[in-house]
Amino acid sequence: MLHERHSIKAALFDDIYAAHDLSLCVPRYKIPDAERDPRHAYRIVMDELILDGNSRQNLATFCSTWVEPEVLDIMAHCLDKNMIDRDEYPQTAEIESRCVHMLADLWNSPHADNTMGCSTTGSSEAAMLAGMALKARWRANTAAAGKSGGKPNLVTGPVQVCWHKFCGYWDVELREVPMEAGRYTLSAAEAVRRCDEGTIGVVATLGTTFTGQYEPIQEVSAALDLLQAEKGLDVPLHVDAASGGFVAPFLEPDLQWDFRLPRVKSINASGHKFGLAPLGVGWVIWRDKDDLPAELIFDVNYLGGNMPTFALNFSRPGGQVVAQYYNFLRLGRQGYRKVQQACQRVAEYLAEKIDEMGHFELIHRGPGGIPTVCWKLNEGQDHGFNLFDFADRLRTRGWIVPAYTLPPNCERVAVQRIVVRHGVSRSLADALLADMRQAIEYMNKHPSAGPGVDEAVGGFKHT
Repeated sequence: MLHERHSIKAALFDDIYAAHDLSLCVPRYKIPDAERDPRHAYRIVMDELILDGNSRQNLATFCSTWVEPEVLDIMAHCLDKNMIDRDEYPQTAEIESRCVHMLADLWNSPHADNTMGCSTTGSSEAAMLAGMALKARWRANTAAAGKSGGKPNLVTGPVQVCWHKFCGYWDVELREVPMEAGRYTLSAAEAVRRCDEGTIGVVATLGTTFTGQYEPIQEVSAALDLLQAEKGLDVPLHVDAASGGFVAPFLEPDLQWDFRLPRVKSINASGHKFGLAPLGVGWVIWRDKDDLPAELIFDVNYLGGNMPTFALNFSRPGGQVVAQYYNFLRLGRQGYRKVQQACQRVAEYLAEKIDEMGHFELIHRGPGGIPTVCWKLNEGQDHGFNLFDFADRLRTRGWIVPAYTLPPNCERVAVQRIVVRHGVSRSLADALLADMRQAIEYMNKHPSAGPGVDEAVGGFKHT
């Protein structure tokens, strides 16, 4: 026993990388038999994580990569709070309810106190719930009119993959308006042309994934009003404001996209994007209680009290919701405006400097959308590289600036995009610009030696 005590005491003072169990192979695909010193297990995990990229340099993601220290403390305090367990954590449930009404007010609900909504694990789940409500409402209206309706369909512009998932999972035909050269968003006329008695709704996006531009939501709403007046088709409008829902109210408060348009029945947004909350929270708000069919709300009584629930997920953490509420209190409208203005200024600065490089045609410069910059290569110019080469070269410096092809009918156009989030400062932008110039200089000296023209990436030389 004495020998064992001395061994344990000696191990406490060992340099952690001199520890015996860190010199052994760690099982990767099965749970090990023996337990480990918590310091050693922690070090193993942390050493694995250093192989990840630096999230602050990930300019592809729309999600928050920087939060205030107070948010970290809130998240730690809420680690054990289950959002679904409203009886056990009633104040967390109250905070969620406050956020719903705050957002309804932000998005100009005519009766914010009569609004229905909930938090979700992200904007994709929120979109699914909104789509389910559209389908249920259409089904009820069709039955009330004594019609069969046929297979339901959903009309959208070029949408994020969550809407493809919704249509696939819930047996809805997706009628996606394709892009055209020079038009990368939904066209009101094309949307209306695809509507019929089977249309459960039209989805317009406030800040598209592909370019960051706002779709003409007011125009789409007016076109649907005219459709109802002429043909009697009452097609509801849903706004996917995953990113723009936390940008437009502060940068373009007069822009008509939200519940000020009577045809807008629901809005989804992502709290963990420009809402500045940590990863793991989205929001869906309905204009009125009647826009969320009661058949989709379920009562649960086995957690200690009777609780109505409408979500795809059940148990989920409450910390992100509480952190969202903290941001609302901490920043207020003034603070959110300052943050988003700072992001927009950096986006415009990046656009100006990227334009000066002489290789790129800017598609989106920031204003008229979320703070993003999107570009393609100038046509009719031999660059010696394509955007995929450029993205790969920037990655050697840690930057993730994605290059990708656009959806139909522009799949031969390759673009690149930068998302300017909270924390992408002017100095960080200058560091990126320096690396972009260096990458171009390198590729001018070492041009791609591809076999020729690859139409799949917009007619650029492709390695």
